[in-house]
Amino acid sequence: MIGYTTLGVNDLERARAFYDAALAPLGGRRTLSYERSQYYGSPDRGAMLGITLPFDGSSASVGNGVMVALSVASEAEVVQVHAAALAAGGACEGPPGQRMDNFYGAYFRDLDGNKLCAFYMGN
Repeated sequence: MIGYTTLGVNDLERARAFYDAALAPLGGRRTLSYERSQYYGSPDRGAMLGITLPFDGSSASVGNGVMVALSVASEAEVVQVHAAALAAGGACEGPPGQRMDNFYGAYFRDLDGNKLCAFYMGN
């Protein structure tokens, strides 16, 4: 149902480098590129994730309670995405682990403070 989600960033080139690395374990790659934004997707995952300079010209800020969750194929992929995000300069918001029945996840923030989760819903 969701076509894409965008996150505000303050330095598009720096953010591109971060997301190139953090999304690589998911097969995420650059799809649509524009002067003020960059979108990522993969052939088998549906919705895109976009990063964008705010349209109003103000600094990007983090929404309280806003988080983008990235569905992955296994617990091992959760670990890979989290590790890639931290290696690219992101901050840990919760290491990989079982959070509740059938939910294994890890949380991180990008270079502008946006919060993301990589998660696997097991059986």
